[in-house]
Amino acid sequence: MKWPITTIGFDADDTLWHNENLFEAHHRKYCDLLSEYHDASTVEKVLYETEMQNLELFGYGIKGFTLSCIETAISLTNGEIKAEEIRRIIEHCRNMLSHPVELFDDVEPVLEQLSSRFRLILVTKGDLRDQERKIAKSGLAPYFDHSEVVSDKTVESYARVLERANVPVDQFVMIGNSLKSDILPVLNLGGHGIHIPYRITWEHERVEKTPHEHDSFYQLESIAQLPDLVDTIVVGSNA
Repeated sequence: MKWPITTIGFDADDTLWHNENLFEAHHRKYCDLLSEYHDASTVEKVLYETEMQNLELFGYGIKGFTLSCIETAISLTNGEIKAEEIRRIIEHCRNMLSHPVELFDDVEPVLEQLSSRFRLILVTKGDLRDQERKIAKSGLAPYFDHSEVVSDKTVESYARVLERANVPVDQFVMIGNSLKSDILPVLNLGGHGIHIPYRITWEHERVEKTPHEHDSFYQLESIAQLPDLVDTIVVGSNA
């Protein structure tokens, strides 16, 4: 199969640096805060339902999540939640926003190696200000020729990103931890995807089936394996 790779796209959260672990830690604190009102499973269930109801208006990111946490707490306590408890929810979420950016091992050397041979672009979704903060604090911006923060990752949004970056879709491969957001839309668009799972997957990002049968789909255990896979594919495309 011919695969003339010219451009490699990277997701950011949980692909280049840790992110979902912050939500995991917050969920534990949140459930503990509301434990006198409801058990953890009920809190988690109602919070997720509230997030999904608010997603269209609030979008992805910690700020929208914070509002859903407050709304859920008011609902689950029938309005009896104390002002001090709401303040604690806000403080926990503020700490998430100010948390240091923790890169995965091997990320920087891999980007340095690949950026000398390919055009790299960063495609991430969420709150613009928060994502821009993390990109700046990561120190990785110099490796990317083009960066975009999108409100959601769909076939249409990837098509717009590639058009603005002047990248033919058949020359594009996307790297990410989410099959739903990072891989499937790009495969459906006609590009290529390399999935690197994170140890935690948000329920909203889960899919029933991994597209192992797709010729343009690959899966790795860590980003350290990426240069070797790219070399293997390049050799195959030139055979």
